[in-house]
Amino acid sequence: MNIDTESVILAALIFIAALLYSSVGHAGASGYLAAMALMGMSPAVMKPTALSLNILVAIIATFKFYRVDAFSWRLFLPLALAAVPCAYVGGLLTLPTHIYKPVIGIILLYAAWYSFRTAAKSSQYPVRSVSFPPLLFTGAVLGFLSGLTGVGGGIFLSPLLLFFRWAEIKTISGVAAAFILVNSIAGLFGVLSKSPALPSALPIWAIVVVIGGFIGAEYGSKRFGNPTIQKLLALVLVIAGAKMIATA
Repeated sequence: MNIDTESVILAALIFIAALLYSSVGHAGASGYLAAMALMGMSPAVMKPTALSLNILVAIIATFKFYRVDAFSWRLFLPLALAAVPCAYVGGLLTLPTHIYKPVIGIILLYAAWYSFRTAAKSSQYPVRSVSFPPLLFTGAVLGFLSGLTGVGGGIFLSPLLLFFRWAEIKTISGVAAAFILVNSIAGLFGVLSKSPALPSALPIWAIVVVIGGFIGAEYGSKRFGNPTIQKLLALVLVIAGAKMIATA
């Protein structure tokens, strides 16, 4: 398969990932990593590419969810304050391929489990209050993980907020989008300081994710999730995660 064909296929997969993820307030990093893993791309290229695309979709998703009041500054600020410096530090570090691949594989399988588990979960539950210290700790850990692996952290933040019931479903989506945005920017700055490899097709993929992210966020900010879409997404993530682990 030649490079041009690979780029077109990846563009299609990336578009689908941006569309699906943005509908639930995520920017799609685990989806982009899954697509790149399926196409056999190098881990050195995967991390900065996923972060770059993440930023574009996260900007759109944050704006869309914030506009419909699906956001909480009280949750976001302590999470972001702790996450940003940790994401930068994580971006400075590079995991060896034999470690990076299984780590990403596990993250993709976890993302698949989370997507499938929440597909049929009720959006109605009592919200519990939370103090700053747990939010600061959560932000620091997820920020570092975000920069280290190239994911935005939302795939971990959303289930935590949902599990502890620290916010409503729609608010979780908005906070996750903004959290992903600041993490991805900080992580990318860390990666860029080490002269990373970026694919020549990145500008095309950037246009693709903007279109997919806009459509998904517009739909998701008003409908808040689709069980069938989330189950299909889980299947793709399982396949990609298994491949990353198998080829480590």
